[in-house]
Amino acid sequence: MATCNTCGSEFDGNFCSQCGQAAKLKRIDAHYVSHEIQHLLHFEKGFLLTVKELLLKPGQSIREHLMVNRTRHIKPIPFLIFTSLIYTLISHYFHLDEAYKPKGQDAVLLSKSSISTLFAWVEGHFGYANILMGGLIALWMKIFFRKYQYNIFEITILLCFVMGEGMLLLSLVTIVAGLTHSVLLFGIAGFIIWLYAAWAIGQFFDRKNASSYIKAFLAYVLGNILFYLILIIIGFLYDIITK
Repeated sequence: MATCNTCGSEFDGNFCSQCGQAAKLKRIDAHYVSHEIQHLLHFEKGFLLTVKELLLKPGQSIREHLMVNRTRHIKPIPFLIFTSLIYTLISHYFHLDEAYKPKGQDAVLLSKSSISTLFAWVEGHFGYANILMGGLIALWMKIFFRKYQYNIFEITILLCFVMGEGMLLLSLVTIVAGLTHSVLLFGIAGFIIWLYAAWAIGQFFDRKNASSYIKAFLAYVLGNILFYLILIIIGFLYDIITK
């Protein structure tokens, strides 16, 4: 008889009959770490399936996740964080973020500002920043699409999928911009992502109604503006208080 290290039950065999804990744990190795990452991202089908369906039929696939089956796709919040991490790593690798940093006297002034610190946090923690930004976009969407009766949490899940796919598209454009040294292409990429978001969100609510795409685009733009406006106000007030 063996005693389970997890629940304290006595059992025979390789696994505890009460909690399923293995009698002898294997050492952590590369296979274990790889399996844990794949399990987290549901790589065996969830991640790649999610990316594909969000690209081809975003509205239908997200409605299916909300109302029918939540096991086919990767969980939306880890999806957004992981795709944002991919974008952050690619952007830093090609040093494209350097092209948008102020130079000369402006850089000296901003380096002493809390606003620049907040903006730097956003760039270094894009996944968490996207979640916060998504909350603000969700508020605008709740206003523009109030007749559809989706609650704020369902709308937030919708945005996690849409913004996560947007991060992958932005990553792809960043690679092309980095290889071709085209800062202009990288700048246009942001607008392309907004267009994708408007298309995906419009499909979710009413793909046959042109106003759905317009309202989705406005909600996305206003949410982005409000997010950065709040950062600027917080940084400005902090500098006033601490001086």
